[in-house]
Amino acid sequence: MLTMISKLGPVCAPLTMAICATLLASAAVASGPADADPPGACAATSRAGRNACANEATDDYWIDIGNCANIADASERPGCRQEARTAQQEALLECGDVFAARQDVCVALGQDPYDPQIDPSQFADPADIGGTIAVNPYLPLKAGTRFEYVSKHSGEKVVVEVTYDTIEIAGVTCRIVHDVVTDLTTGELIEDTDDYFAQDLQGNVWYFGEIARNYEDGLLTDLDGSWRVGIDDAKPGILMKAAPQVGDVYRQEFLLGDAEDLAEVIKLNGSARSPYTSCAGNCLVTGEFTPLEPGGFEKKYYKPGVGKILTLKPETGEREVLVKVSSFRKR
Repeated sequence: MLTMISKLGPVCAPLTMAICATLLASAAVASGPADADPPGACAATSRAGRNACANEATDDYWIDIGNCANIADASERPGCRQEARTAQQEALLECGDVFAARQDVCVALGQDPYDPQIDPSQFADPADIGGTIAVNPYLPLKAGTRFEYVSKHSGEKVVVEVTYDTIEIAGVTCRIVHDVVTDLTTGELIEDTDDYFAQDLQGNVWYFGEIARNYEDGLLTDLDGSWRVGIDDAKPGILMKAAPQVGDVYRQEFLLGDAEDLAEVIKLNGSARSPYTSCAGNCLVTGEFTPLEPGGFEKKYYKPGVGKILTLKPETGEREVLVKVSSFRKR
């Protein structure tokens, strides 16, 4: 332990003992051979993610310290350095929360490696979905369908279009689903996203990635949340099962540290209402969450033959409701 403390001395110096102990525990876990077979792949992934998070927090701290050194007014530098220490401490505490949430996921999914094997021959041609191939009743990928949602709580409008466009990813032809989020009052663009979905021959809808364009004051700010199968070891997940069963827990996407959404099937006989339609005892209800945002949780209600009609955030009471479904022609 003394040797480890000496190695981490520059890191621990600005931290409280409790946070430093967290860092030391992470380092101790990671001190074995990198190529050793882990007792559990999921637990090993959680530990690796925690170490990466701690390293990122430390990297950000030293960048902040470097920037503090370049403040011309010497009297402002101590305050700047203190803000850097506080930010690092908060980041390290968040690393611990994310680690705990990932460990909870391991309990639900088990310790096996997450490595879905994709056979392109087992996926439907997107052009056949809604024709010779039945749509998934809870997530219909019929080209030319538009869904409009409104959240009065967040003041946002979401328009989702199942486009006629496709893209090939990992040998699978995916349907491009276009999402646009705008301010409900001003119409200002907030997010513009292309999602890449594919339906297998059993009816499961898979998620192969997205490109998310985030805007502020009408200007593109970043592409945070973007990922694609095959890049940086990103792997696909199931967005919607063909035959969901209560208690099912599954990954919807996987790019460690960036895209780790999961879903759990809560009910097959839920009830919900939206301005467009309602369901009484036949809605699929799922809970969706990510360890990257511990404590965050959404309940989604899917009406067979329509799709998602309601998203509810129990923590805040926010409701995003389906207000319209329409069709559009190939452009």
